[in-house]
Amino acid sequence: MTPATPTIAADRWRLWYPRGMLCAVCRQPTRGFGWFDPRRSKRPRPPVWFCSIPCQSFWTRLAREGFAMVDLTEEERAAITATMQRVALLMDEIGWATPLSELTEAQVRALIEEAVEGFREAMSDIAWVQTAEVPF
Repeated sequence: MTPATPTIAADRWRLWYPRGMLCAVCRQPTRGFGWFDPRRSKRPRPPVWFCSIPCQSFWTRLAREGFAMVDLTEEERAAITATMQRVALLMDEIGWATPLSELTEAQVRALIEEAVEGFREAMSDIAWVQTAEVPF
């Protein structure tokens, strides 16, 4: 049984550091940049983790503007457009006339990986571009 409050430094470090979690913006492994909603007074205030300061700043700006989780943000739409270009290049290799039902497992896997990686990189690039200064 784990004590409610860790007493040794190793336990505190293990509980604090977000191992195995993905960045809330670009889905890369986190590197210890966190955020929680300071306006929420009741605990628990679930934290969100990031891979970099630009991703953390991007999230903070969205939180200040209020989250609109129903629709895509302008940044997500731009990331999808950037991803479409990468997927189109892969479709050029596969052949545009090939029906989806005739794609091999490897081709479908490559398309999905290209789409996910393209979206992740585009969101990361957008976060870096929009971060003009360190938030603290």
